[in-house]
Amino acid sequence: MIKRWYIALIAVVGICSAARAQAPSDTLRLTLDGAVDMARTRSVAAAAALDELRSAYWQYRTYRAELLPEITFKANVPSYSKRYSSYQNSDGSYSFVRDDNLSLNGEISLSQRIWPTGGTVALTTSLDFVRQLSGAKGNQFMSVPVALTLNQPLFAANDIKWDRRIEPVRFSEARARFFTETEEVAMQAINYFFNMLIARDDLANARQNLANAEKLYEVARAKRQMGQISENDLLQIELTLINARSSVSSDESTLKSHTFQLASFLGLDTSTPIDLVDPSRLPDIYIDFAQALDLALVNNPFADNLKRRQLEADYDVAKAKGQMRDVSIFAQVGYTGTDRNFDGAYRGLRDNQVVQVGISLPILDWGKRRAAVKVAESRRELVENTLRKEALDFNSNLFVLVERFNNQREQLRLADRATEIAQRRYNTNVETFMVGRISTLDLNDSQQSKDEARQRQLSELFYYWSYYYQLRSITLYDFASRSPIDVTKLVID
Repeated sequence: MIKRWYIALIAVVGICSAARAQAPSDTLRLTLDGAVDMARTRSVAAAAALDELRSAYWQYRTYRAELLPEITFKANVPSYSKRYSSYQNSDGSYSFVRDDNLSLNGEISLSQRIWPTGGTVALTTSLDFVRQLSGAKGNQFMSVPVALTLNQPLFAANDIKWDRRIEPVRFSEARARFFTETEEVAMQAINYFFNMLIARDDLANARQNLANAEKLYEVARAKRQMGQISENDLLQIELTLINARSSVSSDESTLKSHTFQLASFLGLDTSTPIDLVDPSRLPDIYIDFAQALDLALVNNPFADNLKRRQLEADYDVAKAKGQMRDVSIFAQVGYTGTDRNFDGAYRGLRDNQVVQVGISLPILDWGKRRAAVKVAESRRELVENTLRKEALDFNSNLFVLVERFNNQREQLRLADRATEIAQRRYNTNVETFMVGRISTLDLNDSQQSKDEARQRQLSELFYYWSYYYQLRSITLYDFASRSPIDVTKLVID
């Protein structure tokens, strides 16, 4: 009971931490970090990323299991036959004989792949029983108490050796890709978060512009009655008022749409009111390109992807060369015994030995196998050149991203200053219009500049966080806490 309460308490604390706070009015107060946390755990994209990791995990488990010994039981219990079968006599002629018997057989084998050579060794024991039901009726037992079997190809590519090199890299790539995809989910959450934030700010700005336009229109009407402004100026201000009302209606619809999209992405009830916290407080971070590149080469799935593709290209060449000639050895040593009684089949045992060397060498294949080797080698060269180009592009893109992030704080500072100046200019122009010292064109221009400056300010803030989470996605490193990104409590069912 205490354990259940403890688990429930952890769940409640986790939900509260993701949402950061929830007002008494059931309005969800959501920070950017809270939205990111919820996206990682509750979004459909995060669930899809986890499903891909589970699939890769079980593929890796399958590979590991294939390296271990395997115990197999085979049996026919029973097999009944009642028919005529052809039989060759001593003089070469054929006759048909009646076959009416009941047979049972079983075999238990312990097999193991040989890692260094790629062969297979097996230890088996078997028992066969036949009961003749017509003619010379009777029982017959044949036992193989123990038999050791070796099956070894000599020149073929060693699949086990290549799997041991490729599969761990493949799983490491899948694991790193999962962490990267969770960060990409975070970037999607940031997009939805800022779409709603910008829509909310646009609506607030549109409502403020509407309130100002209504006041200015009342002042303009009074001035027109006193003959201080022209009819054209009054109509221009009235048009501005109509446009302001249209903007409020449009921005309300846009805000509802973006709120619905954010709630749906985070797995929330779409009817839940959401109050976003302005993420204007920035962490004091400077990212060094050399450090970011080192982290990316260690943590990013791109590095494992390059290594895996190179290994697979080398493996294809090795397989093509191994198929040029086929030589294999099959050997079996053990004991066998037969008798009409069960006990007798395990007494008086005799040697049971088989040695077989199979050879398949092409005498005339018109260069087909050699051409297959050349094709594999050409593809490997193409892969190597492609990987080199992708590595250069990766480094170049990472450098550009780091430079943009480091420069974005200054861009945001300038945008903040521009917004402050544009707002002060607009306020001054409104006051000046009240006393009749500015035209409507100048007033509208200052309002447009104010709106554009605020939009640019939010855009620069979005770019800052977008660049930051892109770098987290690439390096799998949290530069704010200076710690690697990992999922410490991942459970794969």
